[in-house]
Amino acid sequence: MSETVAPVSVALIWAQSAGGIIGHNGSMPWHLPEDLAHFKELTLGSPVMMGRKTWDSLNPRFRPLPGRRNIVITRQEEWNAPGAEVAHTVTSALELAAASAASSDRVAADRAQKDVAETVWVIGGAEIFASVLKSADRLEVTEIHETFEGDTLAPERGDEWMLVASDPSDGWHTSATNLRYRFLRYENQQAQQR
Repeated sequence: MSETVAPVSVALIWAQSAGGIIGHNGSMPWHLPEDLAHFKELTLGSPVMMGRKTWDSLNPRFRPLPGRRNIVITRQEEWNAPGAEVAHTVTSALELAAASAASSDRVAADRAQKDVAETVWVIGGAEIFASVLKSADRLEVTEIHETFEGDTLAPERGDEWMLVASDPSDGWHTSATNLRYRFLRYENQQAQQR
C-alpha cells in the first residue's frame, strides 16, 4: 500500500498594532476578542507551529491549543510539554506538520487527489516568523489601528507579498473593546511561481 502525500501550504498568522508591534513583555498588549475568534476559525483542525516562548505565553488552560496539532520549536534538547510535539529546527517542525498531512486517512487522500494543500499555521514568535516568511504562501494579519507600546515587531513584508483581501474592504471594524481593526490577507507572488 503506497502512502498518500498531500501538499502542504505554509501560512503565518498574527495581529499587529500601528507601527508593527506584535508583542510586549511576552504577550499581546491588547485584548481583541474578534481577533481570537478569527484565529480559531482559521487554525482549527490544522497543525500549528510556534516557538517555545509563544507556547509559554499561551494561557495554561489553552495549552495545547485544542483541535490542532501543536508543534513547538525549541533549541532546548530536553524541553517537553504535554500535548505538544517538539522540534528543534524549523525544518524538522515543517516535516512533522507535513507528516500529518500525509496520513492515510480518507480526508488526506481526498485532499491529495484534489491537489488541495493542508495549511500549516505558523503562529509565532518573531524569530520563527522571520525564518519562515520567505518560504510561506500566505499571511493572515489582523491590523489594529491603535498604537501600543511593545518590544516585538512583525516581520517586514517584501514586494513579493500582495494584498489580496481586506475585511472590511474599506475602513475598519470596531471591536467590543472599542479597538478599530481589519483582517488582511497577503499572498506570496513568488510562491505562486514555484
